[in-house]
Formats: sequence, structure tokens, C-alpha cells
Amino acid sequence: MPYLIDGHNLIGQMRGWDLGDPEDEVKLIGLLRRYCARTQSKVTVVFDRGIPGSRKPPSIGGLTVRFAVPPRTADDQIRDLLEGLRGEARNWIVVSSDRGVGNVARSLGARSLSCAEFLRHQLARISPEAQDEKPQSPPDEGEIDEWQRLFLQRKGTKKPGSD
Repeated sequence: MPYLIDGHNLIGQMRGWDLGDPEDEVKLIGLLRRYCARTQSKVTVVFDRGIPGSRKPPSIGGLTVRFAVPPRTADDQIRDLLEGLRGEARNWIVVSSDRGVGNVARSLGARSLSCAEFLRHQLARISPEAQDEKPQSPPDEGEIDEWQRLFLQRKGTKKPGSD
């Protein structure tokens, strides 16, 4: 079953991680990418505070990343994605510790897991050593450029060497 994850909600449950860290999304994306590669799982992670001008969400392997564009929130986008799935929502697992998100997921037929449950039962499949190792297949230059462009654009800075 594919997972639909409330990204910032999961980051808030990660021991030693800080939502104030400007690299928190990048760290979670790296961890989820390794999880997808090792388990052959499909994951869509949704973050609040979208990237202006980003039309196509980045996708790597089994991981799809989406950003909610204000005033919409990740919760809104998760609900919209589930509603768009219609009867297929029953084939998805929504990961959030937000009770409202869990209630909406269940009302639309999806399973719901708290972030703590997902960390304990799914991300535990990645050993602590593996969390720090490099991905098995590094991203190509196009992927690196796309990620760098998206994250630097979000942070309001320019790519080094691009005046």
C-alpha cells in the first residue's frame, strides 16, 4: 500500500530533528527516498508552505514530493488528494498525528497511522547506520539541479553562480 505523509507533522516527531531547521525537508526527503528504495514502497509526502512557481512536484523513484501553496495547508492537500482517489483511497495509508487528518482519511476509506506508529513500524526498517549512508543510486545532474532550484527558490536565495 502506498503512503500519503504529512511531512512537517512527521518531522515534528523525529527525535533530534527541528522544524526550525531550514534543511528539515531535505533531510526527510533523503530518509524517505532510502525507505522507498529498500522497501519498494510508494510514498507521497506533502509539506506546508509551497514553492511559488513550481508546477510539477519533484519525484524520485517511489517518492513524490508535494508542497501546499498558501493559504492552503498540507492537511487541505492531503484531503484533496484522497478525495481525488475516490474509491481507491482505501488502498492508501495516511501518516499524520493530526486527529482531523486521520478522521478525514478514515472517512474516505484510507487507513490512518500516527507518525509515531510509522516511525516505529516502517522507518525502523532502515537501520540507524543506513540513515546516514549515501543513497544507493545517486540522483543525476537534472535531479540535483531541480532540487537545488526548488529549495533555493523557497528560501529566497539564488543558486551559486547564477546572477
